[in-house]
Order: sequence, then structure tokens, then C-alpha cells
Amino acid sequence: MPWTEVSIMQTRAEFVALAQQEGANVRALCRQFGISPPTAYKWLTRSAAGQPLSDRSRRPVRSPRQTAPSVATQVIALRQQHPTWGGRKLRAALLAQGRDAVPSASTITTLLRRAGLLAPPQPRAGPAWQRFVQPAPNVLWQLDFKGHHALAQGRSHPLTALDDHSRFNLVLAACADEQTATVQAQLEATFRRYGLPQAILCDNGPPWGTAGAASPHSALSVWLLRLGIAVWHGRPYHPQTQGKDERFHRTFKADVLAGHLYADLAAAQRAYDRWRQVYNLERPHEALGLRPPASVYQPSPRPFPARLPPLDYPADMAVRKVQQDGTISFHHRRWLIGAAFAGLPVGLAPDGGADRYAVLCGAQRVHTLLLAQPP
Repeated sequence: MPWTEVSIMQTRAEFVALAQQEGANVRALCRQFGISPPTAYKWLTRSAAGQPLSDRSRRPVRSPRQTAPSVATQVIALRQQHPTWGGRKLRAALLAQGRDAVPSASTITTLLRRAGLLAPPQPRAGPAWQRFVQPAPNVLWQLDFKGHHALAQGRSHPLTALDDHSRFNLVLAACADEQTATVQAQLEATFRRYGLPQAILCDNGPPWGTAGAASPHSALSVWLLRLGIAVWHGRPYHPQTQGKDERFHRTFKADVLAGHLYADLAAAQRAYDRWRQVYNLERPHEALGLRPPASVYQPSPRPFPARLPPLDYPADMAVRKVQQDGTISFHHRRWLIGAAFAGLPVGLAPDGGADRYAVLCGAQRVHTLLLAQPP
């Protein structure tokens, strides 16, 4: 008769009592009770020693590899300072602080779950995005607004800029609006401190571009072109193009915005600045081998000029001045280039055929003319 959970202790006691009788056949009792001989002799040995017949804990008497309480306390304290950091980031930060006996990332994750500080892992929704990284700092900056959030007085429009290679945060500004003058003032201060990038990636809407118009360029993007910065516009309705800045926005929202109502723009900017310091100098970034962005970034060697340089073109290139309506005259026709270029000279260079011309603002193509195309 197999032992059941309901009567297991009674059954063990009965078996031991019968097996200890003079002349008892232990093997036969094993068959009758449905247990193995080793199990039977284990209970008989315990009974003879006066030990209980209940199951013993399988927990080891000693756990030499168990995390020390002081180390667990350090892990929990650091997690409370940075509630969005996971096991890998916390481990890298503890190592950077010179802590002793730092546990593995998986052990830290277990400690966080035991303390109720980490939600269960969620299954991945769909395939992972293929990511591309520029080869050096300042080859490309990603630039965007993080929507807006309410303040006790008004609202803030966080302007952000991220270096594509190092993930270094170059701009994190609490702006009162999303106007061209506001963005240009922030970029001027940033260019003076960090130099000029080779290119900037932004979306298609204002103030970066003119979504839906014949020309994608705005007054702001033309100003960047005149500084010798190439302007790349992302695909419409495709925020993954600026994936690094979008991911930065998620982290910024979780760490700085969620659950907080700042009094005004000045209070918001102070919070932004405190977090930016941690993000750039302390927070381990998994895409950087758990190094902080400041350990990878270097300022650009291209200084911000005291005045906008002139737009010069080779002597053999056709040059036209853009009129106030955004057009030029070329080959006896009017061509729309874009109102943002009004008053500026643009160059026209043959582009793979006698009836095809590239329109350049400085070194960047801003339009293509097809002479064979009907007016």
C-alpha cells in the first residue's frame, strides 16, 4: 500500500513498530508497505537513535557561497538610488566603486526579486531591432523633443541630443516651447561647449523640417547646413530611425518624469541636470560594455564659428540665388527649392546625365532637378 501525504507519519510509525518486532521480515514488510529497503532502514536507524521520522530539510547546514548580508544591503541601497537599474548595471556600478565581493549580475537580480524590487521578466514582443552605430563620436548626433510634460506652472518641452557613437547626452533642456529660436539658442550653447558634429539626425516636423512640403528643410536645418553640418531627416512615422534618442527618452521618463510634478521650468531644469550628470558619468550603459557614456565620448575638434561662413562653390559650378518665394531660375524655368533658402546661393552640379542636376547648399544636396520633367 503506497504511503499517502495524509497518513505518512502514522504509516512510518506503524512500519517501524512492526519491523522492530522479534522475528519480523523487513523485506516482506517493505513490499507490503510499498517502500524500498534503503528507505526502510533509514527510518529504523532514526528510530533507534531517538530521532523524529519527519522529513529533514534539504537546506544545507552551511552555504559558503551565500551572499553576505552586508553585500545584499549595498545592492538594495544602490537599487533604491537608481530604481530603473538592473543586475548588470548595478554590478558594474559596485565594481566601479571598488566594493568587495560583488556578486554576479544574476545573483543581484535574484536579490532584487526577493526584495520585491524587480518585476518578473516579460517575454520579448517580436524580433529584436537591428542596431547601427557610428564609428566615432560626433559623426552623428540624434536630436528631438521628448513631447512635453505638465508643471505646476505651465509645461516643459524637454529638448534632447544624443551622440550616436557614445550615447553621451549633449542637450537636456527644459524649454518653454518648441520654436526655432529656442532650439537654435540651445544648440549654439552646445556647439560652443562640444564643437560641431558632422551630421544631425532629426524628424520631419517643425522646427527641424517641413513635413509634407516640397522641400523638407526649415530655417533651422538651413542654419545647420551653413555651419557645415549635414542634416538627415528620419523616415516619416518611423521613430525607430532615431532609436537611440527614443530609448534615451524612455529612460529619462522613467527616472525623472514619472511620478514627479515640478514647480516650474527652473525646478525641472535642476532635476534634468542632476540626472544628466548621473547618466553621463555614472550609469553603466550595456551598449558600451557597461561603461558610462562620458568614458567613450570626446568633444569635436570642429569649433563653433564666430559668424556663419559664406556659401562658396567651385568656379565651374552654376550658382543661383534663391528668391523670396523659394524658387530659382535655371534653363529658362522656375524651380522650387524651398522658402527656407531664400536669399542664399545654391550650387547646381550635373548628376549622372545632361538633364539631371543636384542642387547643393554648401556640401549637401538639398534638391534634384530633372530637366526632362514637365513644368
